[in-house]
Amino acid sequence: MVPRMSLLPLTPDELLSTTRAVRKRLDFDRPVPDDLIRECVQLSMQSPSGSNDPTMQFVVVRDPAKKAAIGEIYQQCFGMYKNWDGVYIGSIDKGSDDANAQQARSAASADYLGERMGDAPALIIACNTGGRADGLPGSMSANIFGNILPAMWSFMLAARARGMGTCWTTLHLFQEQAVADVLGIPFDQVQQACLSPLAFTVGTDFKPAARPDADSIIHWDQW
Repeated sequence: MVPRMSLLPLTPDELLSTTRAVRKRLDFDRPVPDDLIRECVQLSMQSPSGSNDPTMQFVVVRDPAKKAAIGEIYQQCFGMYKNWDGVYIGSIDKGSDDANAQQARSAASADYLGERMGDAPALIIACNTGGRADGLPGSMSANIFGNILPAMWSFMLAARARGMGTCWTTLHLFQEQAVADVLGIPFDQVQQACLSPLAFTVGTDFKPAARPDADSIIHWDQW
């Protein structure tokens, strides 16, 4: 039974609309209890799993030396990303002054995490043991990621409900083998899908992000 006293008073819609990518508001100095991480993982296991075969795994990194090593790898990968023309968050024109100002804030936030990833109280690496997706047909790679991605999102929602912040990142996959070597992950058999810091947040008041109207992205009956 999840202890209700530890949960924020959020409705389901508030939880879904305010689970943000948290970077600058992560509290790097406050420890995260193991039991809270276990609760989040336990809830994540209720997510869908293809063929009713849950192959998701979570690597929780708390060791300072290993966090520092992964933080250094992430920083290197972030540097590669920043030099990737037209892809880096700070290089994307959103079409209006207000939207571009928000984009600039997001870029500054991403820069901050690029430097501080290894300082988080815990790092969470979401993995799947159903095989690697390298070079597979779309239907097979979708099946591999289809188990771990819903589970990781459920983990993030559970963390938000407990006053913690996360941030979905995939840049470390530029050097996935190096991260596997740091943590002893069997690279040939286990697919890493996501790296997230985990920390309590400075304040819990997060707002919905600006997003397109639903009708602008729905295709009724045909594209």
